[in-house]
Amino acid sequence: MAKGSGRQRPGTRLVTAGRRAEWTGAAVNPPVWRTSTHLYEDSADLAAGRPNADGHFYYGRRGTPTQWALAEALTEIEPGAAGTVLYPSGVAAIAGALLTVLKPGDVLLVTDNAYEPTRTLANGLLKRMGIETRYFDPLDIEGYAALFCERTAAVMLESPGSLTMEVCDIPALARTAREKGAVSVIDNTWASALGFPALERGCDISVMSLTKHVGGHSDLMMGSASAGEAWHSRLRPTAQSLGNVVSPDDASLALRGLRTMGVRLAQSTASALEIARWLETRPEVARVLCPMLPGAAGNDLWARDFTGGCGLFSVILAGGGPDGRAAFIDALELFGIGYSWGGYESLVVPADPKRTASEFPPSDLPDGAGAAIRFSIGLEDPRDLIADIEQAFAAMEKQ
Repeated sequence: MAKGSGRQRPGTRLVTAGRRAEWTGAAVNPPVWRTSTHLYEDSADLAAGRPNADGHFYYGRRGTPTQWALAEALTEIEPGAAGTVLYPSGVAAIAGALLTVLKPGDVLLVTDNAYEPTRTLANGLLKRMGIETRYFDPLDIEGYAALFCERTAAVMLESPGSLTMEVCDIPALARTAREKGAVSVIDNTWASALGFPALERGCDISVMSLTKHVGGHSDLMMGSASAGEAWHSRLRPTAQSLGNVVSPDDASLALRGLRTMGVRLAQSTASALEIARWLETRPEVARVLCPMLPGAAGNDLWARDFTGGCGLFSVILAGGGPDGRAAFIDALELFGIGYSWGGYESLVVPADPKRTASEFPPSDLPDGAGAAIRFSIGLEDPRDLIADIEQAFAAMEKQ
């Protein structure tokens, strides 16, 4: 850990975290250690064994300074974390966290607006393991509390919600889970620890897809789970039992991205707000789903609990239906069409929030909610992005 890192502000920790002299040497960045085999000095050294902790060579699956530096850096930017486990994808991190907490016969509560792969995991693998999933309306705290039973072991949270961007009262939901004896896991990819210190807000395990903001360049797949000592000590052996390991090359790329994540998030957030405000004025748009906007649904909780945002938000078109939406998307020149976000480039995908939220669809969405679009705002000049959206609206009107 960097000297004095506990007193450093987040932007400074992003630069200094994980840069131990014994891992970097005279270099600024840890070298990329590509190795599966770690050698011992002699038989006595082999017999003595090595502690199962980052910083101790044992075998490639336990990592090298490249992976250890990334894990330590992520721990240092997550207030309250004792350690971080790395996974080969964000979905693997969600699965690793839930498989650490749950056992056959348990009940899992999942926010109904969760990331679609989370629902797939719950309805598939976890169900086959004998784990029951109950979905809850993230805005109905009383209804959520009523779902707990003696078998409820964990709660899966996410805020803002995937596609529909609802902000829920995470501290209240996490507090209820703790009072009921359940573990709270949050997918904190949207804001990251920089924008939402999940463990400080009461969650037990904070999961991120490092593919997004941390990587930042659309060239790696990785996930993480950070927790206090009690849960980190369980996450680690579960991940090892499942054979989870990340490439040292990808870990090096993630470390590179982490150093600039703060300035990239600040820029993409500012651009997203500028574009979202402009979209609010457009007749082609029925609703902008962006909790960072003053007066928007969830903005009060966002302003209370969050210290930052990102470039991801959704809009609902005023008309045109799926065909009009397709014409709009196809006319865009600066936005790629792709299932990711958090990179330096802007992206767009169609979104159907009323179909995704299968049990508790949002009740306040205007007519035409099936023609929704999710924007991921990158680092392009927002004025150019606005001009691109404007010409795409014109193309939509012509179709």
